[in-house]
Amino acid sequence: MSQIEIDRVLSTIRSIKAQTNIAGPVGANIGSVAGTAAGKPNSVSFASVLKGGIDEVNRVQQTARSTVEKFERGVPGVDLPQVMIDMQKSSVAFRGAVEVRNRVVSAYQDIMNMPV
Repeated sequence: MSQIEIDRVLSTIRSIKAQTNIAGPVGANIGSVAGTAAGKPNSVSFASVLKGGIDEVNRVQQTARSTVEKFERGVPGVDLPQVMIDMQKSSVAFRGAVEVRNRVVSAYQDIMNMPV
């Protein structure tokens, strides 16, 4: 992966972090994500963050599909390395989404199995 690709991934992570108003290490700001931050209600919900992530995975997959179709048609400027990079991005994004889903299901099952 080139430095440009790494910078692009880092900027995407930073923009998602800025959208969710999370500061510091993971878990350090759980109160602000779950409810309020400094007395102000937080406008970002878990559902909106999850939907944004799913939309991003969908966008990456559509981009990869489009790049593959352009390569198959012989569009100038679309080369095999770019097709392979886009396919790998799509694969990694999908595997990440599946892992998040698995963790959410596991957390739900843990909560449901708690004694009341």
